[in-house]
Parts: sequence; structure tokens; C-alpha cells
Amino acid sequence: MIWFNKNILIEDLSTIGANTMADFLGLKWVEIGDDFLKMSMPVTEKTRQPYGFLHGGASCVLAETVGSVGSALVIDRQKFYCVGLEINANHLQSVSEGIVTAIATPLHLGKRTHVWDIKIYDENEKLFCVSRLTVAILPIKK
Repeated sequence: MIWFNKNILIEDLSTIGANTMADFLGLKWVEIGDDFLKMSMPVTEKTRQPYGFLHGGASCVLAETVGSVGSALVIDRQKFYCVGLEINANHLQSVSEGIVTAIATPLHLGKRTHVWDIKIYDENEKLFCVSRLTVAILPIKK
């Protein structure tokens, strides 16, 4: 298990992101495993672009949220905090309705950086977006 708190449950994540962009867009925690996090997002008027497809920026919000929280769950938050350094996303096809689900798994969990692989699927479990997020791990200055 990669998490700092070895007893963490999905219910423990319910308050993370309250009153933020993630909350506004309807992101929901789905599952926490030993080395992955899953989060979903509805495709609605809040997340579509003018052509009616899921906005690429909304996909990035989903990817950055699930990956950044993943990093926050790995570190000792009494000593460190984490911030995004870089995100990229390749959109392989479009989605215009339903619920999309992101699965974040770590590619690298170092002392100063984390790199997350985030794959986003539509309701038919078809991969439509692949993202990579790099997170900086910084010491809290006292």
C-alpha cells in the first residue's frame, strides 16, 4: 500500500474538494485501492465545450484532482505539501454524455516529485483520455 495513512477509506475523501472547482464540476470519489484512486465526473453543461463534447480542460481538472490528491495521500502532510508542476492530456476520442471515470496510478513516488498516470474512461469503459501529472513535494517551512 502506498498511502501514508494505511487505514484510509473512500469515505475519508468525501470532504476533500468541498467548495472548489472539483465540487462545482460534480467530481465524486469512486474507489481507493492499495495503489490507485478512482474519481468520476458527469458530462453536463458545466463540463462541455461549445460543440457539445466534454471540454479538454474539464478532463484536465479531473486528472489533476485525482493525481494531486493521490500525492497528498502518499506524503506526511504535517511535514510536506504538494503542488502540480506539469500536466498533459491526450484526448483519443470525444465524449458527449454520461459519467467519465479517471484512474490514477503512480509511475514515480520520489522524495521531491511524484508522477501519476491517469487514464479516463467513458461509461462503456472505452479509454478516451490519457494524462500524466507531475507533482512537486515541498517541505512545510516552520
